[in-house]
Amino acid sequence: MSDIELNDKKIQILNVAEKLFSEKGFEGTSIRDISKEAKINIAMVSYYFGSKERLLEALIFYKTVDLKLQLENLLNENLEPLEKVNKLIEIYVNRICLNKGIYRVLHFELYNKKREKSLKAFTELKKGNLKSVESIIKQGQDLGVFRKDIVIPLITPTIIGTFFHFHMNRSFFEELLDLKTEEMFNNYIKNDLTKHIQQTIKALLVYEN
Repeated sequence: MSDIELNDKKIQILNVAEKLFSEKGFEGTSIRDISKEAKINIAMVSYYFGSKERLLEALIFYKTVDLKLQLENLLNENLEPLEKVNKLIEIYVNRICLNKGIYRVLHFELYNKKREKSLKAFTELKKGNLKSVESIIKQGQDLGVFRKDIVIPLITPTIIGTFFHFHMNRSFFEELLDLKTEEMFNNYIKNDLTKHIQQTIKALLVYEN
């Protein structure tokens, strides 16, 4: 799906699909639902994407491909290894905050055997992202800053898993941390939660004093 060319109408359809898939699930959303919400002819959705499975594939690619570019750019930045890792964590947290819909869709669809073909492109994208993360960690290892015994593929799940545990238990943490407004909750994620994740990853990466 990496060769998809997007115009305004396609992007409109993809954004509507993301909203409905995240609210009603992939199975619970029809092409008719998407065309009605997008206020377009049902045939246009089929014309642009062919099938609902292909639409899902296009949506995943559209919402995740720029993360690949961000990671590749970060790899080439002139920063100290730990600064790169901290920025890596900020990128992931910001990406999830801006794309909660698609991550909700992925959470459910990744476990669905029927969707393996549609998610193949996403799996390949994740492999590419992991290579960028590996390169960033290995830069620190080569400089003697990071430990050599790190299980690098578990770094990203540690970042994302911490975020989602916090977000999925939102009401609990809002009460516990006295986060009374949407702004307070979002600011806590941007500042305190991000810093906590950075400290956690640093503890995994850096040699003990």
